[in-house]
Amino acid sequence: MHTPDTPPIRIAIAGLGKMGLSHQAIVNAHPDLELVAVCDPATWLLDIIGRYTGVATYSDYARMLERERLDAVLVATPSRLHARMVRAALEHGLDVFCEKPFCLDVEEGARLVALAAARGAVTQVGYHNRFLGTFEEVRRLLDVDAIGRVHHARVDCYGPVVLRPKGATWRSSRNEGGGCLYDYACHGIDLLNFTVGAPTGVSGSILSSVFSASADDEVYANLSYADGKTAQLSANWSDDSHRKMSTTLVLWGTNGKIEASRQELHIHLRTPVAARPDLAAGWNVRYTTELTRPVWFYLRGEEYSAQIDYFAESIRQRRVDSHCSLAAGLATDLVADMIRRDAAGAVGAGAGAGAGAGADLALARGVPGRWGRLRDAILSSPETIMKALKGSP
Repeated sequence: MHTPDTPPIRIAIAGLGKMGLSHQAIVNAHPDLELVAVCDPATWLLDIIGRYTGVATYSDYARMLERERLDAVLVATPSRLHARMVRAALEHGLDVFCEKPFCLDVEEGARLVALAAARGAVTQVGYHNRFLGTFEEVRRLLDVDAIGRVHHARVDCYGPVVLRPKGATWRSSRNEGGGCLYDYACHGIDLLNFTVGAPTGVSGSILSSVFSASADDEVYANLSYADGKTAQLSANWSDDSHRKMSTTLVLWGTNGKIEASRQELHIHLRTPVAARPDLAAGWNVRYTTELTRPVWFYLRGEEYSAQIDYFAESIRQRRVDSHCSLAAGLATDLVADMIRRDAAGAVGAGAGAGAGAGADLALARGVPGRWGRLRDAILSSPETIMKALKGSP
């Protein structure tokens, strides 16, 4: 909690849709954050907020950044606007929380990661699954090799978003929100990156429309890793058998298996593990109520408050290498881009392939052109990104 010696972190929110308003409520309740301004094109909404909260309101993002004394900005606008808004905030010396997906264009995302590193900015991308107690426990189990060497993983993301043909919205437009791949499947991609690491290849990718006219509603892909393990990704936001988004992660290892969802964690061990004496051979069950840390304010789920608390803590500590920074978001964007290219039958810029030929990140060093160098740089470390961007096309 802030004191006279540690003043509150002054933050603004850009975008007051569902996520933006959720963030507004959470930020307002956070003991270390002070919401000083909001920005949105909906003037009727700004009128209500200005009248009843006293928070400064803007319809012009650039003007808000120029006029307000800020420490950080939270960007919760349609995905196509993320890049320019994040750039403007970084150029003003601000820390940035950006809703997912980070950036629809990998090269632009790489430039922003490099800019954030150069400015020493604290950054975060809103992948809330990283703050769910069950998935955090999966990460802890893997850290002690509870199920041995992981050799296969599967992540499924299903929910009811686009359930009938209708006019395009920003979420279901490829250029505005990125479709199911960038809106739903990216959660699964990021969860795999968080738990078992980034893949080095994708193949057999399918982007299929069910109801949308200009975007994918289903995403399926096979992922491969440098150490030989494999994974499968399945996402469908036209599935109304689920009341809301449902994400499930399954991991197979040489000593057992893990099944994790938002509600439960099932761990099967062939033999007990010394580092986890609380787990017996056979099936073990843990519930999210056991694994979730209390939060000061609940809205939609503890994980949404927990991620904002983590951002505030990162700012206080100047933690620029957080586990969900822009660089982590870019790694997820890169895999999404690989899936998109694979589904279209292209390995990479300047290196075509027939449909189903796959897009192997492990071959990055052999793929000519800027895109090949860039993906190689992202896989190695953020510090090498700028060098890759300076190369010739």
